[in-house]
Amino acid sequence: MSKPTPISGFPEWTPAQRMIEQFVLDRIRATFELYGFAPLETRSVEPLDQLLRKGETSKEVYLLRRLQADADGPTGDDALGLHFDLTVPFARYVLENAGKLQFPFRRYQIQKVWRGERPQEGRYREFLQADIDIVDRDTLPPHYEAEMPLVIGDALRALPIPPVRIQVNNRKICEGFYRGIGLTDPEAALRAVDKLDKIGPAKVAELLAETAGASEAQAKACLALAEISAPDASFADAVRALGVSDPLLDEGVAELTAVVETAAAHAPGLCVADLRIARGLDYYTGTVYETQMVGYERFGSICSGGRYDNLASSGAVRFPGVGISIGVTRLLGLLFGADALSVSRSVPTCVLVAVTAEEDRAASDAVAAALRSRGVPTEVSPSAAKFGKQIRYAERRGIPYVWFPGADGDEVKDIRSGEQVAAAAGEWTPPRADLAPLVAGTGA
Repeated sequence: MSKPTPISGFPEWTPAQRMIEQFVLDRIRATFELYGFAPLETRSVEPLDQLLRKGETSKEVYLLRRLQADADGPTGDDALGLHFDLTVPFARYVLENAGKLQFPFRRYQIQKVWRGERPQEGRYREFLQADIDIVDRDTLPPHYEAEMPLVIGDALRALPIPPVRIQVNNRKICEGFYRGIGLTDPEAALRAVDKLDKIGPAKVAELLAETAGASEAQAKACLALAEISAPDASFADAVRALGVSDPLLDEGVAELTAVVETAAAHAPGLCVADLRIARGLDYYTGTVYETQMVGYERFGSICSGGRYDNLASSGAVRFPGVGISIGVTRLLGLLFGADALSVSRSVPTCVLVAVTAEEDRAASDAVAAALRSRGVPTEVSPSAAKFGKQIRYAERRGIPYVWFPGADGDEVKDIRSGEQVAAAAGEWTPPRADLAPLVAGTGA
């Protein structure tokens, strides 16, 4: 067999990195549950017509096909694709199970997704997302939009990572403003402004003219709105100073003010109103969020989402919602690349039980079983080599303690300090700090 080559965009972490990932997921999961979100997992594939409802995504979807031609043609497997985020599957799940759910329905979902984009640092074709959403039947009060940043702020603060800043805007502000200045295609204008960080103001002005029919003055006004940013509710005064009036604009300003003020009361400095944040997907209707990690701003958002009113709807039945998603693989990939996360050892094992001779292995197995029954991660030495070699094996794997069974009593050695004491498997307990690997942020 020829030597395999890595596939770009499909990361495979080392065991140490995987332990860090699991630590991160456990902390995120715990925070989500503290806020009352229930776990959910949905299937990996969805019908293409559902996946393509979100806007400019057709080039990102991985189609599902068998190697052998499907006799059913486009109505069979060819009509399915791997989901590229968790919002569409969740919306479909809500519609299919509405009769079994209690509303407002709060769920969290931690799963892999697949996206056919060009891989680069922090961006992958297969990656893990951690989502929360709140949906209700018919109406969803705007105070839920203010809750989203609080959950994310607490979840990310529980991790050994650099501080984050959540940029918030409201699509109603943008749409109302664009209507107020006379633009007839506000969605095209939103998609153009969403590219501001990528292509710059001059190119966005050209795009506004080409796709939204904006005059030079209208494009200038759109860019002036996008320049407004404030860490508090003062952004509203800057919007009013532009002299544009529209009821939808006023509604959006009021909703965004509530989000910013709620975040400031809970976690000062967490949120900033940034009116260039548009989120290009078509289904957003209210507050939108993007999150940057301090020191890693050039890589863009690590956590995004927003309010949607029509994604989960069928006929007259509508389930408006608001959600936000942490790009776990994106976050970790950036920090791994900067050597900004570390783990105290590369294996979960706390104790290696030495084997004095192969005929005595059963005695070592019994010690290991007794330690495991008390929650101490333990493995037995792979061979009855000289004790020096067994100790070196533990050192290479980062195992802090070696247990020596003996006819006159057992002893356990801390191979870092060299201290060795008498011990009994039914009584001895390692220090809490040694029981499990510790994750630390070395660049936070």
